[in-house]
Amino acid sequence: MVLLHGFGASHRAWDMVVAELGERLPLLLYDLPGHAGSLAHPGTGHAVTAARAVGADLAERAPDGFHLVGHSMGGAAAALIALKAPQATCSLTLLSPGGFGPEINHRLLTRYAAATEADELRLLLEQFYGWRNPVPEAVIEELVAERKAPGASRALKEIGATLSEDGRQKMLPIDAIAGLACPIKVVWGTQDRVLPTRQAHKLPGRIAVHVFEDVGHMLPHEIPAEAAALIVENARG
Repeated sequence: MVLLHGFGASHRAWDMVVAELGERLPLLLYDLPGHAGSLAHPGTGHAVTAARAVGADLAERAPDGFHLVGHSMGGAAAALIALKAPQATCSLTLLSPGGFGPEINHRLLTRYAAATEADELRLLLEQFYGWRNPVPEAVIEELVAERKAPGASRALKEIGATLSEDGRQKMLPIDAIAGLACPIKVVWGTQDRVLPTRQAHKLPGRIAVHVFEDVGHMLPHEIPAEAAALIVENARG
């Protein structure tokens, strides 16, 4: 089971989901290029860069196949890996994934990429969560620590600049994703202010869509138990 985090985060974004998953499946978590432990990776960029790096590693590390789970930018990367390696992809679970529509809150993401101090990150992250869901202080502390690393701020700004063009994000080939043979789930929150929930509407029928009320963009933090249950359900086919 491969878990790919979103923009500006790290593998720690999955801590609550991992706790819910327990030992049901072996887990493989990555820090995407330009993030946390992968700052030294040659080259940074958006989901395409992440998909190439993770896909190349999986070809050696998991040649018998894998289940892909991705959040936000990591969701777009997971979808691209599945398209590149359809025979190896056993299931695809995407939480508020990038690339499912042109709308993206590029101003918020630009400010988020540049933020380094706790107070500023706290205010910005309130826009990532549902209106009644608090921003965990532990998340803020992790982000502050990660962004103090040499080169971290520059890398995030560079990646952030690639997430949209003229305020619009590039679309994934949705019909090609729907044509994959593996089970596919897309999960979204109705209060997502980063990528609007309507991007989950009217998807091809083969894609199972799960929409949660009173939930924002940070599904791994806001509904970890529900997310874990859907991941396991999808993996079982």
